[in-house]
Amino acid sequence: MTELRRRMIEELQLRNYSPNTVEIYVRCVAKFAQHFKLSPDRLGPEHIRQYQLFLVQRKKVAWAVFNQTVCALRFFYHHVLHRDWMIEHIPYPRHEEKLPVVLSPAEVAAVFDATRNLKHRTILMTIYAAGLRVSELTHLRVSDIDSKRQVICVRQGKGRKDRQVMLSPKLLEVLRIYWKSYRPTVWLFPGNPPDRPITRETVLTICRQTGEAAHLSKRISPHTLRHCFATHLLEDAIDLRRIQVLLGHRNLKTTAKYLHVSNLAVRSTVSPLDRLPDVNDPTTAR
Repeated sequence: MTELRRRMIEELQLRNYSPNTVEIYVRCVAKFAQHFKLSPDRLGPEHIRQYQLFLVQRKKVAWAVFNQTVCALRFFYHHVLHRDWMIEHIPYPRHEEKLPVVLSPAEVAAVFDATRNLKHRTILMTIYAAGLRVSELTHLRVSDIDSKRQVICVRQGKGRKDRQVMLSPKLLEVLRIYWKSYRPTVWLFPGNPPDRPITRETVLTICRQTGEAAHLSKRISPHTLRHCFATHLLEDAIDLRRIQVLLGHRNLKTTAKYLHVSNLAVRSTVSPLDRLPDVNDPTTAR
């Protein structure tokens, strides 16, 4: 491990960044350095500009990936190299407003029906039933399922915050069947080796393959099921503040995006066409 990499990891850890964020930021800076085949402390504003253009024009990366790179480079130059003047040379792009992909309840049921693998089905049902992030799902322990209090304890979610979510009675039945078949001891969903939790990459693959098996036109991911959890609650008239708490959002504005994808307001709004006086039968129009 190079000295710069070690220092960056330490600075991230001192600020209590999650292990996943540490891994992503270090990887982004490493790719930046590999692109120019130089140590990142020898690269300047023009290199950053060239690399940003490379990501947009040549690699055509998603804006989420681009923003991760921007955040990683800003952190590296500010906290590791202490070159504050570099920050103005690493601008953020304009925020891209995209609505999340949401499945109908029937489509969610089709996803569950598309797999006969009990462990895979239980993983997908747990994400949807509790609205979990993939990192929260992978780090669930057997002891986090509190059947007496009917809650799931989410340890150290995003922002290093603990929270509780409801334990669906239907999910509890599935979890009991799953436990009898697999007998997990520490991690609810162990990986390979069993003393380690299942990886996020494995969960992503399970989602993708199950979505394809369900013959859905929409691509699904673990976050899609989390979006479905929030949107379906909103359409069942659960108030936004309660959904915010269940999702573990710091800001209510983050939760409010589900107002744009919920069809509750759309379905309850009368079209102005329906308020017009009766018009001629369209079949007689010329």
